[in-house]
Amino acid sequence: MGKKIIVTTANSLDGYHVSEHLGVVRGIVVRAQTISQGIRGALSSILGGNIKAFEEVCEHARNDAFARMKDHAADLDADAVLAFRYDATEFAQGVTEVLAYGTAVRLNRG
Repeated sequence: MGKKIIVTTANSLDGYHVSEHLGVVRGIVVRAQTISQGIRGALSSILGGNIKAFEEVCEHARNDAFARMKDHAADLDADAVLAFRYDATEFAQGVTEVLAYGTAVRLNRG
């Protein structure tokens, strides 16, 4: 297991001083639903409410994008990722890009 990377949506981290900005880090995942998820999602959409099959696709994509972003930060020997955000774009029917991004930094206490 590698170094623990702190990730926050804030622009700073209480108790720490940013000693170096290392640049933008990102994790990109492109996902399509499986046939099974598409069928279950279509049936669920008729009834309304939360569509669990589509939720599963989204959650896996977010988790993978987040992990890839942290790996990118670790490659830069960052201590933290500040101003973390997600973005998603559907660029084909049932195909979505999920992007996790933020600013990789090195930190000092105080």
